[in-house]
Amino acid sequence: MFTGIVEELGEVVALEPLGDSARLTVRGPLVTADARHGDSIAVNGVCLTVAGAEGDSFTADVMKETLDRSSLGALRPGSRVNLERAVRADQRLGGHIVQGHVDGTGEVLSREPGEHWEVVRLSLPANLARYVVEKGSIAVDGVSLTVAAVTDDTFSVSLIPTTLDLTTLGRKQPGEPVNLEVDVIAKYVEKLTAATAKGASA
Repeated sequence: MFTGIVEELGEVVALEPLGDSARLTVRGPLVTADARHGDSIAVNGVCLTVAGAEGDSFTADVMKETLDRSSLGALRPGSRVNLERAVRADQRLGGHIVQGHVDGTGEVLSREPGEHWEVVRLSLPANLARYVVEKGSIAVDGVSLTVAAVTDDTFSVSLIPTTLDLTTLGRKQPGEPVNLEVDVIAKYVEKLTAATAKGASA
């Protein structure tokens, strides 16, 4: 599990295609410092398992399902990525519950700079729209954010200077893809209420 609080901006060293999968190598001295085989590290919000670590870089295998559902396949050497290690049980949950299981991708539509922040508007896939509510939580490229506004097919977030400086969201331009993970609690509530309604009508 993750919190959506990015620890480090990493850099892609290599993305090696392996038929129906790929091997990703990322440079990130902070998250690699204590990385062991089998540990989980979120890369742009995607939970990956460390296959190996050497020096200031780690390597992970990315399956076809992950490549299909996320933007990781578009990464290139030199791409900057948000990195977060799995949260420990004794840590503060600074963001919200983030599984690292990307639900789909969106696209940056526009950026509106303010005096001390920036409002970013993003596209919202139709199959995820019902889970996104104003003032609710959403993970964008692994960053825990509060939804400032939402329509049927878009949502907006306000980015503070820290987020702009320390994550990839400060650099994303209109037209670029982002990974989206909706609040898992909303999905559980939907399933439970549907089951309750079905039972009541039986």
